[in-house]
This record gives sequence, structure tokens and C-alpha cells, in this order.
Amino acid sequence: MSQPVRQQWVIGNWKLNPSFIDAKKLFTSIQAQLADRTDACQVAIAPPAPYLGLLVEQAEQLAIAAQDVSFVSGFGAFTGEVSAHLLQNMAVNLVIIGHSERRELFGDDVKMLQSKILQARAANLKIIYCVGESLAQRESGQAESVVMQQLDDLKQVLSAEDWAHIIIAYEPIWAIGTGKTASPEDAQHMHATIRQYLTQHTDCAEQLSLLYGGSVKAENAVQLAACKDIDGALVGGASLDATSFMAIINAFSQSND
Repeated sequence: MSQPVRQQWVIGNWKLNPSFIDAKKLFTSIQAQLADRTDACQVAIAPPAPYLGLLVEQAEQLAIAAQDVSFVSGFGAFTGEVSAHLLQNMAVNLVIIGHSERRELFGDDVKMLQSKILQARAANLKIIYCVGESLAQRESGQAESVVMQQLDDLKQVLSAEDWAHIIIAYEPIWAIGTGKTASPEDAQHMHATIRQYLTQHTDCAEQLSLLYGGSVKAENAVQLAACKDIDGALVGGASLDATSFMAIINAFSQSND
């Protein structure tokens, strides 16, 4: 039986960057370089929330993702919140949930994350669910157990049908924005462990895309793309430079040839 072909994804997480003028220039440059390409790699940009509407209107060769979603539903008196239904209404179909910065800086605990997952799926949004361990957890031998627990937190609120709408992004916390990257061997090992977990809990495990995140850049993208269970990248700082971002896209596009 042939191995199923999984969708390759390269997703640029712009976080709280850049300025509005620079964002428009960067987006235009990336789109221009993607024009008329026919490769199988799916590209998405997750801009700051105030830019979502404009970029959705201008997007042609790529998808637009939200960096977060509210735990509240629909519309109403919720000052400052962006609900899943509001995103759906804007034609934003992807959302990042569980990024370590949300967990650590903004108090997104398990209950909060599960509420967000439920809201996203109720609005039929595809979820990019982030997992990863701290340096202390890795050095103490807890990396796999931490990631498995985070996957358990996800599993508890998913239906059998929901799994097909999940992308898992493994981001070791110690590698995010530090310039440090897990070795291709370590990254592949964790991705294979995640894949094995998925085979125990969903029939579509071999079809689910697993992304690596954590100081992904042009210099290491080819090695990461060559790993059997790494199907793409969630890119932070390097996605703010069109040339670097395109080099990462090219690495994963070529790995799928």
C-alpha cells in the first residue's frame, strides 16, 4: 500500500509585527512571488488581528489565519474579543490555538484552550494546535510526556470527525525566537512520537499534517523538510522577510516532489 500524501503547509506567524504599511508591502511581495506557482505546498499568513480583513480581501495564492480566537461565541457585548463566528463571517478559515506565548504570557490554561477549540470547530475553522516543551522539561526527560498531555487536552474535546480539521505544530518553547532549533533528528523523533499518538486516537493519523516551529529559517528548512514526519513549518521571525519566507516555502515544496 502506498504512503498517503499529506498536505505540506508553511504558515507565517507574524505575531505583533510589522507596521501596517510594512505589512501591506510584505504581503504584496509574498503574493507576487507565489503567483502562477503550481506546487503542492499550501501557504498561509497569520497577521495581527487588525490586518485580517484587508489581507483576506487581497489574498489569492495563500490562506489567511488568525493568531488566536475568543472563548466566547457569536456576537455581543464582549469588548476586545474576536469570536470564531466573527472570523468565519470574515472568511478566515484557519486559527492558531495553544501557542506557547498565549499559554505563558496570557494565561491560556487547559480549560481556556479547550473552550477555544470548541468555539473554532463550531464555526468550522481549521485549527493549528501548538504543542511543545520548555528547556527544563526537555532536560529533565519530560518532553514527550508534556507533549502527549497537550495532545490529550486536545483529544478530550474533539469528535472523530474533527480530527480531519486539525494541524499539529510542534514548537519546542526553548527554540521559539531564540535562534536555537531542535536538530532534524530530535524534531523527527518528536514528530514520529506525535504521529504514533495520533494513530491510537484517530483513523486519519497518516493524513494529518505535522508542522515544526521554533527558529525555522532558510538555513535549516531543507534539513527539516527532509524528515519523514515533518509536513511543513510554522514560521515566526523568518516570515517577516519575503526572501527568507520564500526559501522555506521552496524547501517544503521540493520535499514533496
